[in-house]
Amino acid sequence: MGDVQYISKEKKKELEKELEYLKTEKRMEIAEALETARGFGDLSENAEYHEARKAQAEMEDRIREIEVLLATAKISTKTGKKGEVVVGSVVELLKKGDKSKITYSIVGAAEADILENKISNMSPLGQALLGKKKGDEFTFESPAGKVDYKVLDVK
Repeated sequence: MGDVQYISKEKKKELEKELEYLKTEKRMEIAEALETARGFGDLSENAEYHEARKAQAEMEDRIREIEVLLATAKISTKTGKKGEVVVGSVVELLKKGDKSKITYSIVGAAEADILENKISNMSPLGQALLGKKKGDEFTFESPAGKVDYKVLDVK
């Protein structure tokens, strides 16, 4: 599971929508901006033209990035042995020595968002959690040092 990119069905739809927008409306907007900037004269000293070219390059990079992700990513279907942490699982953890529980969703790297407690299956904690079951205890090497966790629940 380490090198495979996973995305949810929702993320796939979101990426397809973004790709469609970039290939149609955004490409047209940038083409118009380039045309307008060309009208300002000497291209070597034309800041508007250079800005529009930069925006075009960034957009084309994003289009390629989305196309590759959509072509190669697997849709997370939350399959695995019953009660085992896989991509798509929601895991409730207790840090040893701490009374408060924390809940994480295990997602593919494209959807990771620590502010929403969505951690990537490729992150160190995500990798440490894969395959764990309710009741399992494990040690995780965090940037601050070793941390002991107990898996309270897997959904």
